[in-house]
Amino acid sequence: MLSVETRNLEYRYGSGHRALKGVNLSLQGNDPVAIIGQNGAGKTTLVKHFNGILRPTSGNVLINGVDVNERSTARWAGTVGYVFQNPDDQLFLETVRKELEFGPLQMGLDERVIADRLERISGLVGLDDKLDVHPFDLTATEKKFCTIGAVLMMEPGIVVFDEPTCGQDMAGNRRLEQIIKTLARQNRLCITISHDMKFVTRNFRRVVVMNQGNVLVDGDVDEVFSQPDVLRRSFVAPPPITKVGRAAGLKETVFTVEGLMDAVKRQKESEV
Repeated sequence: MLSVETRNLEYRYGSGHRALKGVNLSLQGNDPVAIIGQNGAGKTTLVKHFNGILRPTSGNVLINGVDVNERSTARWAGTVGYVFQNPDDQLFLETVRKELEFGPLQMGLDERVIADRLERISGLVGLDDKLDVHPFDLTATEKKFCTIGAVLMMEPGIVVFDEPTCGQDMAGNRRLEQIIKTLARQNRLCITISHDMKFVTRNFRRVVVMNQGNVLVDGDVDEVFSQPDVLRRSFVAPPPITKVGRAAGLKETVFTVEGLMDAVKRQKESEV
């Protein structure tokens, strides 16, 4: 079973800032997980430990039971794929094709295997007609999907997305949702940082809320968003429809208009 575990994980930057303060977290299986919280909560610092980009100041990070310090970041790349928030930090080759093929080539994969993956992944990320385009000539949305495709080409068992909806339009968000579902069907673990609570509530059953370098709450999405005091402490605003349901006195936590109407109906029937 795929797993990421942190044990009393602490991290201090060179400035002395203590970004993580003894985080204990266990993520496993293929159910997608969202990590949320305000800027500076420690979300990106945390996930950068999952493939060794950052190394613990103290404590441990175990990937599938192996301490992250036992391997280099380059060796972890085939197990834990990390998609940066800013695609310009990840793109460096002359064509989309070369970007997508780079990882598998470094892994020494057979040309036929790479060609098969290229066909599948370029279609999944919507770039099958842009393979010979320079990445910097792509739109912001296309650049993001180019970096996602480059990571997926290595078929890591664990995939980390850092703010994938940033700058995305509705079509881009739908494509992201399809990718997350595809990863789950392929029995891969998807871990996503996001400030988009509509996107989170649509796509993730498990939500981890961080605040000031700690895990504030970790649980089912309904449980997490039924705790307004906790959300306020983490400076997370629930989706507007969730606020409407709470203001209406609903006992259930709702995330869609349809869910709101159904919850109202059930509550009225229970009161009869």
